[in-house]
Amino acid sequence: MPRQVAVVIETSGSTDVPKRVMLSTDALLSSAAASSVCLGGPGQWLLALPVHYIAGVQVLVRSIAADTIPVVLPGGHFDPAVFATGAERLTEPLRLTALVPVQLARLVAAAADDRHLLALLRRFDGILVGGQALPPQLAERAFALDLRIVATYGSSETSGGCVYNGTPIGNTRVRVVDGQLEIAGSVLAEGYLGDPVRTRDRFIDVHGERWYRTGDLGEVDAATGLRVLGRADNVIISGGEKVSLDAVERVVRSLPGLGQSLVVARSDLTWGQVPVLVVPGAPGDAGLPADTLERIGEAVASVLGKAARPARLVRVASIPQLSTGKPDRRELARMLADL
Repeated sequence: MPRQVAVVIETSGSTDVPKRVMLSTDALLSSAAASSVCLGGPGQWLLALPVHYIAGVQVLVRSIAADTIPVVLPGGHFDPAVFATGAERLTEPLRLTALVPVQLARLVAAAADDRHLLALLRRFDGILVGGQALPPQLAERAFALDLRIVATYGSSETSGGCVYNGTPIGNTRVRVVDGQLEIAGSVLAEGYLGDPVRTRDRFIDVHGERWYRTGDLGEVDAATGLRVLGRADNVIISGGEKVSLDAVERVVRSLPGLGQSLVVARSDLTWGQVPVLVVPGAPGDAGLPADTLERIGEAVASVLGKAARPARLVRVASIPQLSTGKPDRRELARMLADL
């Protein structure tokens, strides 16, 4: 292990084998400094995330850099009432927290009927939301409540969020190469512990500048900023056409009652691979009309083409999740293997 490494973070492994990311003190502090500038200065943090993930580690690093004492929520199931109790203990003028979308969704739902919780949420100067894409409907509900939401993009390899609301922070730079997002800047990790091959594949040197190949497809627009389109490895070939399962999932989730759905790949004797829609809910319930798959297919085809139409709809009792709130797609694939 390089001597400059301060922290090793094991990635969640929601879609791939977990990796152990080596982060230096300089990278962590660089990220904390850039975040502080964007959020209006050093503040006091409410830690609502596990500290074995980069977002939780960064709350601690930012607190050290700000010389403030974070309020730490107990582990286990995320409870808006417990969050409110923690928020009441914050004492500094600038108050901040970091959440994943599922936590924000629970807070927004609870705040609709709880004025005290809503007042506490509005007292935060910044509520960072990352770990996965922030659903547009959830963002709209949060903004309608006058919450100061900051949608972040980043990973353990970039010391956490390095793009806030579509704009790179600090000295972070983002570019697109062959459709894939690449990131440079002082926040980059040293590489992967015990995995020099993967390190050389993901961290590349271009004219003396180090870039991290994210594996995410995306666009960078001067006016609207960064837009993540999905994982480069979450693309299938169906009937000879490339289909991004992330793109199919975005369309499906925009439809009423399907905001928690997932889209996965299944082998098909005719087409090679096809998208399959997975919807949480009792397998035998009557929550969806009989023509749901046909209507979804028409909506998807109108945006992405016929090859992207889901070939099947599968009901599961619940979507398996990692502790961060991300869907555990590897476990879901195992669940569906025999269906």
